[in-house]
Amino acid sequence: MSLVNYIDAAQHYFDDLVIKATDDELFAGGYLRGHFDLAVGYAQVEKLTISTDELNETVEQSLVKAYHNGELNEDDKTLVARLWEEVKALA
Repeated sequence: MSLVNYIDAAQHYFDDLVIKATDDELFAGGYLRGHFDLAVGYAQVEKLTISTDELNETVEQSLVKAYHNGELNEDDKTLVARLWEEVKALA
Protein backbone atom coordinates (compact mmCIF):
# COMPACT_ATOMS: atom_id res chain seq x y z
CA MET A 1 0.00 0.00 0.00
CA SER A 2 1.29 3.44 -0.82
CA LEU A 3 1.92 5.97 1.92
CA VAL A 4 -0.94 8.18 0.72
CA ASN A 5 -3.36 5.23 0.77
CA TYR A 6 -2.13 4.25 4.24
CA ILE A 7 -2.66 7.76 5.57
CA ASP A 8 -6.16 7.83 4.04
CA ALA A 9 -6.98 4.43 5.55
CA ALA A 10 -5.72 5.55 8.96
CA GLN A 11 -7.77 8.75 8.81
CA HIS A 12 -10.85 6.71 7.91
CA TYR A 13 -10.12 4.37 10.83
CA PHE A 14 -9.92 7.33 13.23
CA ASP A 15 -13.12 8.82 11.80
CA ASP A 16 -14.94 5.51 12.26
CA LEU A 17 -14.00 5.45 15.95
CA VAL A 18 -16.30 8.42 16.52
CA ILE A 19 -19.25 6.24 15.51
CA LYS A 20 -18.43 2.93 17.18
CA ALA A 21 -15.89 3.48 19.97
CA THR A 22 -16.37 3.48 23.70
CA ASP A 23 -15.48 6.68 25.54
CA ASP A 24 -12.09 5.22 26.47
CA GLU A 25 -11.41 4.10 22.89
CA LEU A 26 -12.46 7.51 21.62
CA PHE A 27 -9.98 9.18 23.98
CA ALA A 28 -7.20 6.78 22.99
CA GLY A 29 -8.02 7.16 19.30
CA GLY A 30 -7.96 10.94 19.53
CA TYR A 31 -4.67 10.81 21.40
CA LEU A 32 -3.16 8.46 18.83
CA ARG A 33 -4.53 10.49 15.93
CA GLY A 34 -2.77 13.55 17.32
CA HIS A 35 0.57 11.75 17.23
CA PHE A 36 -0.15 10.31 13.77
CA ASP A 37 -1.27 13.64 12.31
CA LEU A 38 1.74 15.41 13.80
CA ALA A 39 4.11 12.94 12.12
CA VAL A 40 2.30 13.27 8.78
CA GLY A 41 2.17 17.04 9.04
CA TYR A 42 5.85 17.32 9.86
CA ALA A 43 6.78 15.22 6.83
CA GLN A 44 4.55 17.36 4.61
CA VAL A 45 5.88 20.69 5.91
CA GLU A 46 9.47 19.54 5.58
CA LYS A 47 8.68 18.03 2.17
CA LEU A 48 10.16 14.72 3.27
CA THR A 49 9.78 11.62 1.18
CA ILE A 50 9.13 8.92 3.75
CA SER A 51 7.94 5.35 3.69
CA THR A 52 5.11 3.82 5.66
CA ASP A 53 7.67 2.20 7.94
CA GLU A 54 9.39 5.54 8.55
CA LEU A 55 6.06 7.19 9.36
CA ASN A 56 5.23 4.40 11.81
CA GLU A 57 8.66 4.72 13.42
CA THR A 58 8.15 8.46 13.89
CA VAL A 59 4.76 7.88 15.51
CA GLU A 60 6.20 5.20 17.79
CA GLN A 61 9.07 7.46 18.86
CA SER A 62 6.56 10.19 19.66
CA LEU A 63 4.43 7.78 21.70
CA VAL A 64 7.44 6.45 23.63
CA LYS A 65 8.51 10.00 24.49
CA ALA A 66 4.97 10.83 25.65
CA TYR A 67 4.83 7.66 27.75
CA HIS A 68 8.14 8.53 29.40
CA ASN A 69 6.76 11.99 30.17
CA GLY A 70 3.88 10.35 32.05
CA GLU A 71 1.15 11.55 29.70
CA LEU A 72 -0.97 8.40 30.06
CA ASN A 73 -1.83 5.92 32.77
CA GLU A 74 -1.21 2.20 32.20
CA ASP A 75 -4.76 1.45 31.06
CA ASP A 76 -4.66 4.25 28.51
CA LYS A 77 -1.23 3.12 27.26
CA THR A 78 -2.59 -0.38 26.74
CA LEU A 79 -5.57 0.93 24.80
CA VAL A 80 -3.45 3.27 22.66
CA ALA A 81 -1.07 0.39 21.92
CA ARG A 82 -3.96 -1.83 20.82
CA LEU A 83 -5.39 0.84 18.54
CA TRP A 84 -1.93 1.56 17.15
CA GLU A 85 -1.52 -2.10 16.20
CA GLU A 86 -4.86 -1.89 14.37
CA VAL A 87 -3.75 1.23 12.49
CA LYS A 88 -0.41 -0.31 11.53
CA ALA A 89 -2.23 -3.38 10.21
CA LEU A 90 -3.93 -1.12 7.64
CA ALA A 91 -0.62 -0.74 5.82
